[in-house]
Amino acid sequence: MDYVNKSFLMDMDGVIFFGNRLIDGAKEFIELLNTNGNKYLFLTNNSAQTPLDLSKKLRMLGIEAPPDKILTAAIAVASFLDSQKPKGSAYVIGDPGLYNALHDVGYQITEFHPDYVIVGETRTYSLEMIQKACKFITKGARFIGTNPDLTGPSDFGIVPAVGALNAPIERVTGVKPYYIGKPNPLIMRTALRMLDAHSEETVIIGDRMDTDIVAGIETGLETILVLTGVTKKEDVSRYPYQPTRVCESIKDVWKEEKSHK
Repeated sequence: MDYVNKSFLMDMDGVIFFGNRLIDGAKEFIELLNTNGNKYLFLTNNSAQTPLDLSKKLRMLGIEAPPDKILTAAIAVASFLDSQKPKGSAYVIGDPGLYNALHDVGYQITEFHPDYVIVGETRTYSLEMIQKACKFITKGARFIGTNPDLTGPSDFGIVPAVGALNAPIERVTGVKPYYIGKPNPLIMRTALRMLDAHSEETVIIGDRMDTDIVAGIETGLETILVLTGVTKKEDVSRYPYQPTRVCESIKDVWKEEKSHK
């Protein structure tokens, strides 16, 4: 293995930080990429925050990364909808990151005959919102989810994510949402275009077997699972697909790579 000329896609939650805590070795790993001139992009299913918000969070944690090095599921959703139905409308259950991404491509956020119902991460989730989403979907609005994650990491431990929030809407309407975030190849191709990199030259580092690792495998990337987020070591063998490598944390990626030589 030789990472000197590789490009990197990295998840954020569970890889770079856990909640508001920087994961040991993350700052040094990014500094090493910068020193070596490796191309990299943060690729997150987080849709609640804007790339600017996430850039500022990284800076507070000691990592300098401009917004253009961050691709969120919200940005991918907006790009997809802009290609499918430009200047459309949506009823949105989500936070500012999703609203801003949709506004940036000219989407109208509305409760009047929306073209789409879109659900992303949010801390404001209510029965009234579920009822409205079900009504619009029943009347023909198309159902989009930012990402299929059932759970996510936080300072409070594992918390419900978009897949869980969508469950009651899906059960009531009988309509399954179309998810844009990882592991959908759409977001992976967008990320590779932003990196200007080929799949065979790119490594993805993630903490989830069911999104990061399967996305990398299906896109032809080398895959590294770190055990600082959602997937635990004892769970890895249960999956029918396996990562290229498993590391305790991101600080071990380059160290262990050198030890293989």
